[in-house]
Amino acid sequence: MVEEEYGNLLLRGQARRIGKGNSPRSVGPFRARVALATVAILVGSVACSCRENPPPPPEPLLTFLGSGQAEVVPVAPGLAYYGITDTLHPWAIHILRMEMDRCDLGIRVLEAPVGSGENLGRSPVSDLVSTAGGAVLAGVNGDFFTPEGSPVGTEVVDGEVRRVRGRPAFGWRPGADPWMGTPTLDGDTSLVLGWEVPRGAGDSESQVIGGFPLLLDGGVRVGDLEVTERPSFAAERHPRTAVGFDADEDLLWVIVVDGRQPGLSVGMSLPELTGLFEALGVENAMNLDGGGSTVMVLGEAAVSSPSDAEGERPVANALGFFREAAFCQRGG
Repeated sequence: MVEEEYGNLLLRGQARRIGKGNSPRSVGPFRARVALATVAILVGSVACSCRENPPPPPEPLLTFLGSGQAEVVPVAPGLAYYGITDTLHPWAIHILRMEMDRCDLGIRVLEAPVGSGENLGRSPVSDLVSTAGGAVLAGVNGDFFTPEGSPVGTEVVDGEVRRVRGRPAFGWRPGADPWMGTPTLDGDTSLVLGWEVPRGAGDSESQVIGGFPLLLDGGVRVGDLEVTERPSFAAERHPRTAVGFDADEDLLWVIVVDGRQPGLSVGMSLPELTGLFEALGVENAMNLDGGGSTVMVLGEAAVSSPSDAEGERPVANALGFFREAAFCQRGG
């Protein structure tokens, strides 16, 4: 939903426990469990018999949280899921760690089909993922959207420029680092990100999705993170979805924080969410839609706990995370 509506949404969802693995081992104040046996339960056909185990959550992240338990699940080579429960606040946090130096891993914008009736132009993320094809590994909700189901920000799907807005956006194409910033137009010919996307014919590769606000730019917090202008949206705790990139380590971090569910997870303010990215070593980060839209899907099932009593909220678009050999032959 549009971010100004957050303060008026007092919705509750059903708690869901995930990742009951074996082989506990100590990681700082947390107990991390590498739940290889539960991967098939969590991600269905995406389950990976990875030879390499993902690393444990970074120590600065565990120090930032201070208490709780972490679940580490390999999804595919180069992609791992961390399910973290912080019992103090409480927070239930879902994190994807994606190694962007692996050319077969990539990102696509999943756009809800044009519909009619109550869910005009909107679909649950699990539906968008399930219809995206067998190469999709995971998905999260994307941009804010209008009541009519139109994304609020810029959107580029498979290189086709669908809409341009003067708001922050996240972009990716094969062979390029993820980009975050505010797109601009070069006359009527191109959309300018970290690269140019021709309008009209497009480039068949670029993916862009909108969000708000930018949280980190070059490792520096962006202003006061909207706390002064939009206190009910930014300073209060809500379910959150966000994406960040660590250029030094070539890692994409995708975060979903459950919220509005006392006893399970209360959600985060934008300063708290930004602190989470700082603990991960991220230089650039952007907030996506949150509230009742917040969800993370592995395989075709949600592993987070959406806050709406009805479960997943239909959304206008999503970010899908894919493993395709074809990515390695594209881009430059």
